[in-house]
Formats: sequence, C-alpha cells, structure tokens
Amino acid sequence: MRFTVLTSVAVLAAALVVPSATAQAAAVPDPSPDPSKVATAEQAMKRDLGLTPTQARVRQAHEAGATVVERQLRSRLAGRFAGAWFTPGEGRLSVGVLNNGDADLVRAAGALPVPVPRSEKQLATTKAALDRAADVAGKDIHSWYVDVAANTVVVSAADRAAAERFVKAGAVDAAEVRISVGEAPKPLYDIRGGDQYVINGNTLCSVGFAVNNGGFVTAGHCGGTGSPTLGYNNVSQGTFAGSSFPGNDYAWVRTNGNWTPRPWVNNYGGGNVAVAGSQEAVVGASICRSGRTTGWRCGVIQAKNVTVNYSGSLVYGLTQTSACAEGGDSGGAWITGDQAQGVTSGGSGNCSTGGNTFYQPVNEILGAYGLSLTTTGGGNTSRLIGWQDRCIDVPNSNGADGQRLQLWDCNGTAAQNWTFPGDGTVRAFGLCMDVAWGSTANGAAIQLANCSGNPAQQFVLSGAGDLVNPQANKCVDVTGFGGGGTPLQLWECNGGANQKWRRG
Repeated sequence: MRFTVLTSVAVLAAALVVPSATAQAAAVPDPSPDPSKVATAEQAMKRDLGLTPTQARVRQAHEAGATVVERQLRSRLAGRFAGAWFTPGEGRLSVGVLNNGDADLVRAAGALPVPVPRSEKQLATTKAALDRAADVAGKDIHSWYVDVAANTVVVSAADRAAAERFVKAGAVDAAEVRISVGEAPKPLYDIRGGDQYVINGNTLCSVGFAVNNGGFVTAGHCGGTGSPTLGYNNVSQGTFAGSSFPGNDYAWVRTNGNWTPRPWVNNYGGGNVAVAGSQEAVVGASICRSGRTTGWRCGVIQAKNVTVNYSGSLVYGLTQTSACAEGGDSGGAWITGDQAQGVTSGGSGNCSTGGNTFYQPVNEILGAYGLSLTTTGGGNTSRLIGWQDRCIDVPNSNGADGQRLQLWDCNGTAAQNWTFPGDGTVRAFGLCMDVAWGSTANGAAIQLANCSGNPAQQFVLSGAGDLVNPQANKCVDVTGFGGGGTPLQLWECNGGANQKWRRG
C-alpha cells in the first residue's frame, strides 16, 4: 500500500530552474553519437532500401569488391579516370571512360565502362572554382558537388536565378553544371535527457526523456503551454505542447524538425546512458538523475506517492529520493539501470550540504499526453511463445477493447505480433495487453484494452521467462495447462511451464 506524505518544502520547485542570463556560456557540447545501433545493417536495409536479408548480404559483398576495383582503376587511369559508382541493377562497379582503350581496360577489371565527356579531374577543377566563390553564394545556394554518375557538377539552390548568378561568379563553364532547385538543408540536433534547454529566452531547465511523438517530457513548472524553447546550443527547438503545475508537475515540449529524439541520458562523464523502457523501480532501489547544473547524481528511492507543498502550491504523486539537485536541474531525467523513472520536480538542500529531491513519475506523463518513450528497443515487434510452443494470440484477429487473449498455434499473423514500445506496455492492433478491471486476483482475464497508462497494462518479461504484471505481482498463465484456444489468465507465479514465455 502507498501512503501519501505531505511534505512542506522550503525550496520551491521553481527554484530548480535558473535565469538564462548566462545561457550562451552554459551551453553544453553537442550530444555524442549513439554508442550502439538500434537495428542491424540488414534490418535497416530492409526498412530503407527494400532489400531482403539475402539481397542485402549479396549487395554488400558486391560493394566490397567494387571498392577494390575502383582503387585499382583510379591508379591505372590516373588523369583519365572519370569517376566510378556502384550500379545495383548491374551488381557491379560502373566507371566513366574517355576513350575505347580505357573501356577495354575497365571491362578487363570486371567493371562496366560508361562513355563520358569529362574526367574526374576536370569536374573537380570546376567544383574548386565554385569553392573559391563561396563568399558570394548567399543563403539561397544550398550546396554544390560533383555527381560522378551524371558526369557534371550540381549546384543546389532555392531558385534557378540564384544558382546561375553563383555559377557566373565562379567563372566556370555553365555546360559543366546542372542546377537543382529544392528545399534548403538544415542542421540536425539530438534530444537527450539531462541536456539544457531555455524557456522564453530567460529560464534554464533540463530535458527529461525524448519521446517518439516528437520532443521530450520535462517539468510543468519550467514553462506554460505555448512557451517557446531553445536547445542546449541556443538554436530554436520547440514549444510547450502541454503543461501542468501545480497539482502535477509535468510537461511535453513538441520540437521542430531540426531535433531528433534519441534513447539517451547524458551521464556528464562524456557518454550516454541508454533508455530501454520505463519499468517503475521499487522503494529502496538506487536511482540516478541528470541535469544541466549538477550533472549526474545518484541516491535511493525513499517514498512514493508523496504530496509536496511548494510554499502553497501542492503537487501530488511525486517520488522522494536522497539524490541532490540544484537550480536548472528541473525537468531532468531520473533513471534506474536502463529504465526511465521520472523528471525532476523540486527539493530541499543542495549538492554541497545534501538534501532530498522529488520527481514526477514518467509513466504518468506518457499516459497524460498519449506519448511513448524513445528507447533502444525501438518499439520492436515479436511473438510471445510459451506452453506447447504456442503463441499469445488475439482470437480471430479481432483487435477490440475487451477481447480476451488466448493460446494458439503460432502462425505469423498480426494477431500474434506484439510490440514493446518501451513504456512497459505490450501492444497489438493499437491496444494494450491488460488485466481485466485492474484485478489482482487469481483467474483475472488477460485481455486487450484501450491504452490508458493504468498499472494493469504494465508487464515485465523477466529473465526467467515470467510475464509479470507488477501491480499484482502475478504471471500471465495458460488456464489449466490447456491447448490451442485456451484463454489466458492472471495467476500467482509458480514457475510452471504454462507461465513461461519467450520472444521469437
């Protein structure tokens, strides 16, 4: 049972934000690259290039061979080399040639000769002339480069007239240039827990966790709905799409297209902590937090469902910890292992003398705004295989609220595809696996229901193969060790084979 503790905190939640007079000086370095890959190269190539695993392996083998051939021909042709590029349809390297003799040499090397009018050296000279004219390019010129396959130099611009002026300023042969009109490129930045951001140009807070819906969650007292934000680099970032304080202390900042959600928390030691999900830790568990002022600090969870009195502004349902925090840390990420826990609300004391700090649990924020965390799991989908090597199944693929789940022969249909978005839920057909009526009793039905953030929709697949609902501390169970078509129920975990599950 959780008890509500009314705590009067001398330090306001708002005191964990700081003015932004020194925002420029306080900016932190650009987030480091992802230390691990969410998907394998083959999975990414299937998603982005439409290649099967076999096609991907064959293509990569051909591309590796093309690299060797390109290096050999570049050396042999020297100044006559006219560029090389891999042609997927041919499954081999294409090489630009200026004469028939070179074409024979290219064929002998196993590549495909393509007659072209200009050498790579000639095109590089044209590109270099444009480089020297860069000072007059202006914002309407987006880029310029050598397109070896087209045997030309490409100038990308906002409009044709601007490109023609630039080409003229570079004093190059217009016949060697192709103009491309399109959208301007833009720099891209990462959203990472614990990094600084600026609200209304004058207040500093810290990012909580990136969300797949675009943006991040943070503390509500950092800014009101509609407040604009700048990132750690003082570049335009986004706007508060929702904010709640007092009563709650949470918010969602919806970011613009320049910012990419990442499953990371800044550890302020030169690296990132990966975020895999949001399973709630127990009282007494160790926990760490990240914030722009005091960096990475750790403590233990002391109490849950704490009601905090911020000098007359009451906030309910916070979690109390022994970790310290200071001004500017508000909104920052709390994490246990690789599981997101919450965002910094307020506290007492500081990181010199010690104190207590409170955080708003993250799953409540996700439920309030219908968000999902950006996690290393990437919302991947798999079957849940158990007793008699059968699968958890949605009967007749009827993805409806209240549909009871069953055991059925594994068949690869959507009725057995379960997605793990990283927020503790298990989903199919846009609905969540659920314990009927939030029951904790043996025999309660396991069903599909509209996702609500209710604890009845939280499940953990343990290393021992138990699929546990933490609220009840009971397992998903095949009723009576039945066969195909047997309904699933909640039951006290007993280690039975009818309670063992694996992803596959």
